[in-house]
Amino acid sequence: MSIKGYEVINILNKIADVINENKLHLTELDAAIGDGDHGLNMSKGFEAVKEKLKDDNGDDLGNTFKKVGMTLVSTVGGAAGPLYGTAFMKGASVLNGKSEIDLDDYIQVLKASLDGIKMRGKAELGEKTMIDCLEPYLNELIKVKSSGLDVAECLNKAKEAAFKGLEKTKEIKATKGRASYLGDRSIGHQDAGATSTYLMLKTVYTYIKGE
Repeated sequence: MSIKGYEVINILNKIADVINENKLHLTELDAAIGDGDHGLNMSKGFEAVKEKLKDDNGDDLGNTFKKVGMTLVSTVGGAAGPLYGTAFMKGASVLNGKSEIDLDDYIQVLKASLDGIKMRGKAELGEKTMIDCLEPYLNELIKVKSSGLDVAECLNKAKEAAFKGLEKTKEIKATKGRASYLGDRSIGHQDAGATSTYLMLKTVYTYIKGE
């Protein structure tokens, strides 16, 4: 199963809507242990992405992802802009010249994005960041891809692994970013960056399942 470029644009627009719908929730999560601006910043960034993509038909998804990444870097404040921006720009390098993607392409995009986030944020799994959601998702997707399940079911299994990773952030002491200043007091709080990552991954699943 391949997804056409214009459908990828649809998914990106849907992600923007979902982030906007959840901006207050994300901001509340961030207010507990961070700067309290994650939701509003992300919403602003993805609204700018929607505007940037309105004339994009998805004929070159590498170019599309590059635009998304550069827009997020320039419009999202705090650590999230550079991290998400890097993720999309690294993903762009996998998609250069492609007008559609399949599950293998998607996995390669996720790998490149995860590597970019780790490099940029100097973070690893288990440090109460978006990686705690993204890495389990990617690992599960790689595992179930060869199991004979259809794409939607593979994405669902991966989404469940991402949710477990998200829930686990409540148990972790933050060692990165503003939250790290709180030390043990950061335990018990869900990470806002992992939450916005989960919302994006869940949106991919709901779109594909709907198709």
